[in-house]
Amino acid sequence: MNNKTLVTGADGFIGSHLTETLIREGYKVKAFAHYNSFNAWGWLDHLPKDILSQIEVVTGDIRDPYQVEKVSRDCVSIYHLAALIAIPYSYDSPQSYVDTNMNGTLNVLEAAKKNKCERVLITSTSEVYGTALYVPIDEKHPKQAQSPYSATKIAADALAESYFRSFGTPITIVRPFNTYGPRQSARAVIPTIISQLESGLEEIKLGNLSPTRDFNYVKDTCSGFVEIAKSDRTIGEEINIATQQEISIEELALELIKQINPSAKIVTQDDRLRPEKSEVERLLGSNNKILEYTEWKQKYSFEEGIEETIDWFRNPENLSKYKPEIYNQ
Repeated sequence: MNNKTLVTGADGFIGSHLTETLIREGYKVKAFAHYNSFNAWGWLDHLPKDILSQIEVVTGDIRDPYQVEKVSRDCVSIYHLAALIAIPYSYDSPQSYVDTNMNGTLNVLEAAKKNKCERVLITSTSEVYGTALYVPIDEKHPKQAQSPYSATKIAADALAESYFRSFGTPITIVRPFNTYGPRQSARAVIPTIISQLESGLEEIKLGNLSPTRDFNYVKDTCSGFVEIAKSDRTIGEEINIATQQEISIEELALELIKQINPSAKIVTQDDRLRPEKSEVERLLGSNNKILEYTEWKQKYSFEEGIEETIDWFRNPENLSKYKPEIYNQ
């Protein structure tokens, strides 16, 4: 049986974890990583050697339709994660987000249609919902484009839906809430806080402290992808991967400070603040649909996920990859 699957954005945070998960689940995986002249494969380079040896790594660019079509020819399924994700950077470079998130998704959809892929999972984001109009946020919640980033993801989701309705392309829109864990870049709040604390900084620089988020450990997010792909009920659907729990950024920071360096203080830095109407104040996701449509269950508590994440950052080799004194947009 051919179970070869393509993972785009496999060199990134969630992509590298998902690639590893799929290998451990017995899938053949083709990992599509962003081409660079250093021949670096991002976080794939840091996978265990026994896992990496089983992965077919192809470098390229999700914006190139010809290469996306070629790389997916022998794959029965596609997990599309390649994207530009940093919200502050989208204020400066919106065209890059259109090219990557919208046109890149279009390239995947066209390739899947041409190559008759059996399953296509399009990665969305909880940011498409904007500030919660009601909680928990289910998949019927209105979409609100509160940043150029979220606008391009809303558009990409709509493209995916249109291919299902127009051509029968077997897509599922997978919508993780705030995933965290080892290998995450400092453009996200948890690695931002931990890397500053583990580097010995006494002033932890953050932006707005009042927003709440629904944090999901990366291993649970990846198992969500796998279980969604196993269920025929999810075809043509939008599916949240959420814990249905929330914590404010201030509460999160204080807890991490207590665990790592109780003498550290929080300092709000103006250039880390989003424009007022762009800030998403509350995200609390409903997981009713994923629990009903799949066999997925959350395995890691927030405390367990944070413990594993801190342990990873305490490895000097891992911490050395971060620049905690510099704001990572």
